Amino acid sequence: MKTTQQSSHPKPVITQTQNNTTLWIGHLQTDPTDHFAGQTFICPNDGLLDNIQVYSASVQYPGDLRMTLHEFDAAAKIWGPAIAEATLSVEKKDGAKWIQFDLPSIQLQKGKSYGFRLNAHNALIALGEAATGNTQPFTGQEWNADSKDQKGHYFSYFSLAFKVELCA
Repeated sequence: MKTTQQSSHPKPVITQTQNNTTLWIGHLQTDPTDHFAGQTFICPNDGLLDNIQVYSASVQYPGDLRMTLHEFDAAAKIWGPAIAEATLSVEKKDGAKWIQFDLPSIQLQKGKSYGFRLNAHNALIALGEAATGNTQPFTGQEWNADSKDQKGHYFSYFSLAFKVELCA
């Protein structure tokens, strides 16, 4: 994961672009269980949020992809209420692309933990993720859950492929 200094134009301040596996969200049309994904991170700079991007490895069934951004209590693993959200319609042609969620310009604070969650109730999408094995954990944690276990599980050795862009 790489962090950079902020500028007056939107600029990625957190990037995790490694992508060596996938995590499916949404559901198969024959399975009513919804699968969710998320990622936590510590903000390296103060700034106004511009967008968050995730890598879509594949779109099996097109539909709506929703992202919510939350403050996150890393010690207790508690998601705060949504502080921003956006929904996009994804199509099959959006596979193997970065999907950009333009979010409201809210102030993020340096050193504070945040997390975003993704769901796709009427679609099935493979998100790019990275697995490090047992060598070095990521600084944030990947989260996944489903409609049967909404508390979910957290993983330090997995991370979604994502970018967070802030403005000064």
